[in-house]
Amino acid sequence: MRRITGVSSNQRPKFCGTYPLTTTPAPLTLAQKMQSNKQENYMKTIRSLRNGLIVWGVALAMASTLTAQNVTQQRAKVIRIKGFARFSVGNNVWQPLKAGEILRAGTVIQTGVDKGSFVDLVLGDVDAPVASAAGGGGGLSTSPVVNRSFYQPTAEQNTVRIWENSLLAIDKLTSMETGAGPVTETQLDLKAGRIFGNVKKMSGASKYEVKIPNGVAGIRGTIYDITAEGVIRVASGSVVLAFVGADGTVTTQEVPAGQQFDARTLKLSPLPPSEQEMMLKMPRGIIETEGPATVQVVPDVLERLSPTK
Repeated sequence: MRRITGVSSNQRPKFCGTYPLTTTPAPLTLAQKMQSNKQENYMKTIRSLRNGLIVWGVALAMASTLTAQNVTQQRAKVIRIKGFARFSVGNNVWQPLKAGEILRAGTVIQTGVDKGSFVDLVLGDVDAPVASAAGGGGGLSTSPVVNRSFYQPTAEQNTVRIWENSLLAIDKLTSMETGAGPVTETQLDLKAGRIFGNVKKMSGASKYEVKIPNGVAGIRGTIYDITAEGVIRVASGSVVLAFVGADGTVTTQEVPAGQQFDARTLKLSPLPPSEQEMMLKMPRGIIETEGPATVQVVPDVLERLSPTK
């Protein structure tokens, strides 16, 4: 065993064999006890908060999952086409559009340039009937067989007519069941051209919006007609348009029933009674499936479409 030098005898540790003797620790002072209790309480608080955060996180995750499960991705159905039309679901890959096609959010629809061409959609109702063509003949469109008795329009359907030379994207189409009724969210993006729409009565939390290049229109319980340039006609209900003017100023304009508004001139004026009456009758005509139902699918069909990108 090594000898310890430089340490007085009373400073040297006592040995029992080869191990030092254990010493009894000095009792804690009052201040030390208070500090120890404070640290212990602090650690208890931290553990409690940590456990609470874990429980909250699990509850939040479960709620988020439940909400996601309650949200239904709706789709749109093409019930009639007149003229030529095509659609794309991404990557600028276009396909001819046919009556009966089921379209999801993310779809872009383009109609042909021929005057009188259009595409009719029912939003959220894939069971809506499609105008059928009488006869045959190599895909050439003919007059439809119209049977008004087997299907009648209801107030629960949102319909859209995309007029000729138009480009419309379906950005969002969802429905969520709640205790107070379904909450729906519809977002359309009118990139070019013009559309006509009929919006059913919605719950207070539901939204129906149509974006245009310089603004967005909020629509509720309304029969409307809107162009990408910001010309809005309202037959019933009301539309609120928020848009950016030529000077960069953001302007909000409400367009009530029986009025029309031009965002280019900022002019609000009465809608001619004949136009209002025609607009009020259009939703029934769309759903009752009158007019040509199919399109001629030939190799040069896409060449006759609008060059709008």
